[in-house]
Amino acid sequence: MIVIVGAPGSPYSRKLRAVLRYRRIAHVWVNRGSPEASDLPRPRVDLLPQLIVPGAGGAPEALTDSTPLIRRLEASHHGRSVIPDDPALAFLDALLEDYADEWLTKAMFHYRWAFAPDIAKAAAILPRWFRTDQPETEAVANGTLFAKRQIGRLGVVGSSEATAPLIEESYVRMLRLLDARLTESRFVFGSRPAASDFALYGQLTQLAGFDPTPSAIALSIAPRVVAWVDVVEDGSGIEPREGDWVPRDRIPDALRSIFAEIGRVYVPFLLANADAISRGCERVECLIDGHAWVQRPFPYQAKCLTALRSAHRALAPTDRAAVDGALAGSGCESLFG
Repeated sequence: MIVIVGAPGSPYSRKLRAVLRYRRIAHVWVNRGSPEASDLPRPRVDLLPQLIVPGAGGAPEALTDSTPLIRRLEASHHGRSVIPDDPALAFLDALLEDYADEWLTKAMFHYRWAFAPDIAKAAAILPRWFRTDQPETEAVANGTLFAKRQIGRLGVVGSSEATAPLIEESYVRMLRLLDARLTESRFVFGSRPAASDFALYGQLTQLAGFDPTPSAIALSIAPRVVAWVDVVEDGSGIEPREGDWVPRDRIPDALRSIFAEIGRVYVPFLLANADAISRGCERVECLIDGHAWVQRPFPYQAKCLTALRSAHRALAPTDRAAVDGALAGSGCESLFG
């Protein structure tokens, strides 16, 4: 039995749990901070979610990072795959998944810790999720401490007064674009969910389902997206069929528009971040959609770019041509030039 250690306020925990549910992989959910989690092995980097699986010698080990964990589950459990069988679509899915995990999370962190109502709710609820039976004075103190620490980390994801308009405009556009795609299709890449659906869902469990400010925006302009998040929560009853994926030569305009949004905001950041790291700079400074963007370099997102480029190079020529055709004019093509 697979054990997943997570928290309701962790978008990546929700992402991975939804994949396990959809794929009907037997698992146990353990809430981080609960007594049940105390005796479980801990990963080298103590992040959420954690998947507890048998290690090489049979002893349980804790693994992290939702994207590679999804691929690991694809290899170990067959059927109901969340990776399109067409290599070109699989690459496009991976690019969208990366955007959701690494750019949309900036909006999640920004809204949660830059607006007073959102700070108040997060400070009240998040610490209590870890231990619902802690004394009230302890819960209040933990909430205050946690909020102070997280507000102090806003700059790590690039959130500031200068970048706030860009982050918020990008979030609104994403909602409208996803709403347009979901108007014509159950999921982003067709009639069954792909890894990118779960990545979008994970961030939106917080943005559209928990934090007051962004959830009010979502309800106002994209109620379909709010409803979709609830549907993706447990897709175990969905019956995927052959032919559910959109054909590579008929990528709809609504999906192309989502990739244009990635090219508009995420691609410039990825390139600037990688350049700053390669030159040993202490700050990433670039222009994104007409806005100045400043933050500290983020090594993990440089690894994401390297992984995307490696995957692009590994495609067969015909598959690479299909990907390049789908991304032509979106701005994403500059990642691989």
